[in-house]
This record gives sequence, structure tokens and C-alpha cells, in this order.
Amino acid sequence: MNVTLHDKSLEIRLTDAAQKALGRRATPLVAEMELLFSCLLRKRVHFGESEADSTPVNDHLAVRFKPIMTRRCSVAEGGAHPPSDGFPLKNPRPYVPNWLSIDYRRGKWVGNFGYAD
Repeated sequence: MNVTLHDKSLEIRLTDAAQKALGRRATPLVAEMELLFSCLLRKRVHFGESEADSTPVNDHLAVRFKPIMTRRCSVAEGGAHPPSDGFPLKNPRPYVPNWLSIDYRRGKWVGNFGYAD
């Protein structure tokens, strides 16, 4: 399935397990694709409940794209949550991924996104 995010088509790839788990939800799951700009790029998918600033895919899923930038380049401060700020992009379209894959394994949501098909 596809959704338009920041004027770009995003392909949503759901495993069978993810489709079944989404079907059991009473509220939409929000998949947030985070792209961290720092010394290196890092990408992660966060899952949550807040639908603020998200784009609905269907009754069970919404997505959003969140670029952020570290305050400074320091490997020592890296870790899971480096000090960072929102990174407002005037045109986020070139940075929006081409695809987002979502799975549900051992009771947890797992996601990945990418730019090449």
C-alpha cells in the first residue's frame, strides 16, 4: 500500500504478523521515521500512539517523518538518545524514504525504512 507524505509516495510494507496485530488495535499505531543528521546519518523507526502531525494510512496505521540534528558531533554523546534538536527542512520531500517496512515480532513492533527499492 502507498501513502503520500510531503508530496512523495511512500510504500508501506507490512508482514502478515504486522497486518494481524494492526487489525487487533482499537487505536491507530503511529510509525515515526526518524532521520538523524550528525557526523553520520542514523535512521530509526519509533512506534507510538500520538497521531499529532501524522499522515493516516488506514484506520489502523499512521506515519510521520521526523528529521533531527545533534547539537554537536561527539561520538561519546551518541548512544540511543544523543542531545538533539528538531531539524526543520524547508523541503523535506527529498529526505522522505521510498519505503517503510513494519513487522510484529515477539510482542514488539519492528520497523525499517530506506531509499533504494
